[in-house]
Amino acid sequence: MRNKLYLSLSLFLVCESSISAQLQYTFYQFESETVNFVEQPAKWDGADWMTLGAVGAGTYLVSLADQPIRTAVLKDRSYYYSVPIVAGRLWGEVYTPIILFGGYAAYSLITNDMGTRKIGYEIGQASIYAGALSFVLKLAIGRSRPYLNEGNSFFRPFNSIFDQDSKSMPSGHSTVAFVLSTILSRNADSPIVKVLAYIPAVVTTISRVYQDQHWTSDTFAGAALGYFTATWVIDHHEQSDSPVKITSAFPLTIRIDF
Repeated sequence: MRNKLYLSLSLFLVCESSISAQLQYTFYQFESETVNFVEQPAKWDGADWMTLGAVGAGTYLVSLADQPIRTAVLKDRSYYYSVPIVAGRLWGEVYTPIILFGGYAAYSLITNDMGTRKIGYEIGQASIYAGALSFVLKLAIGRSRPYLNEGNSFFRPFNSIFDQDSKSMPSGHSTVAFVLSTILSRNADSPIVKVLAYIPAVVTTISRVYQDQHWTSDTFAGAALGYFTATWVIDHHEQSDSPVKITSAFPLTIRIDF
């Protein structure tokens, strides 16, 4: 299912560039930046490796509470289909970044608004990168889903790509959710909006644990993957972009200062 996300967003990027290749944030830029992204580990310094180590250590520490948290959550299933739980799941679904990307891309093409184009482009780019990494990690780790009752230390590395029961870590929904929230937060000028943008992502992590689809440590790892991937994309653009002033992460209130 998540392979469709990468393909759909890639096609969106191609279509966008064919219509307005003279603008920034084109498919050709995406191609160049993708090569840069893949080469990043070879360029990491001590701080980067320390960050990776901190995420790994944090994931391990959180995993120590996986079973107690699951036991506590399973005591009350009355909110399984409640609005917050369902909304959290939807925020992390594969089609959410496609819808947002399409909306921002269409608006930018109609209005020639580069601020909106930047947000749409970053949503598509970061979602593809994070989604691809998530897929590879899920396959390599092969962690058993909690609902199988095999415990949080049961792994089937490199099992069938179609076996979703062994694709618990990292949480794909949490990855997508934190990609979206990080991009919207970073592109917002208001401190309040920056904070509020992360609420849907946090709810997504809670939703995945509550619906027994993931261990808590799965959502922690997914959140870190989404956050750091989106941060890399935005930082990369801010280092080379012309000045763009964005007053909000929502199209009708974006302003560009040349």
